[in-house]
Amino acid sequence: DFLFAGRDRLAELRRTVQPLARKLATRLAARRRRASRGAIDLRRTLRGSLSTGGVPMRPVLRRRRPARPELVLLCDVSGSVSGFSDFTMLLVQALHDQFSKVRVFAFVNRIDEVTGLLRHGAADPEGLGGRIQAEAAVTGHHGSSDYGMALGEFAERCADAVGSRTTVFVLGDARTNGSDPNLPGLARIGERARRVYWLNPEQRDRWGTGDSVAPAYAELVEMHECRNVRQLSALVARLLPM
Repeated sequence: DFLFAGRDRLAELRRTVQPLARKLATRLAARRRRASRGAIDLRRTLRGSLSTGGVPMRPVLRRRRPARPELVLLCDVSGSVSGFSDFTMLLVQALHDQFSKVRVFAFVNRIDEVTGLLRHGAADPEGLGGRIQAEAAVTGHHGSSDYGMALGEFAERCADAVGSRTTVFVLGDARTNGSDPNLPGLARIGERARRVYWLNPEQRDRWGTGDSVAPAYAELVEMHECRNVRQLSALVARLLPM
């Protein structure tokens, strides 16, 4: 599990990013090819069948003009969830050719864009988390996660990152340390985005225990348990837009 992996185990996991990304890219490209074939245009097919006595000999397909989607990550980089966020950020960076645009935002109790740091982080994946903490404005007056503050800042200051073609992934355990979860902030993001998915590295039966507000967030966006690489790769292959 991501939450219980030590430093050596996380380093081993990071070495699997590139092979996993190649496998997922092949799968996503195949899905995109299938999606681009289009569905049957019934009106044009029937019109064309008039020359054969009403027998539709040549189905006519609606042409699709697929546009590569945009992807935004909102990543909790605090404490034990940082390893999960780092791995997922590196995986998405390795898949960046599958999207027209990828933007990544990190937070603890403040949110800041780290897209540029992530591009450079591919060359030194083990140092990514340290560089984010050192160079990005992700903490304020304390060092604990504050999802409500981070979601509110993103909805207010970074609204231009999300549009009708954008799929947003929130990465984190939804533990607010007793602070306001700011459900309206998450709702505003969901209203602007094409889709919002929440990947939670905690096991599902812990959602809602202690300071977890996962069930409340899950009423607004689709939340998935994502505890290990197997679950993450399956979710990426299934949920990433075409």
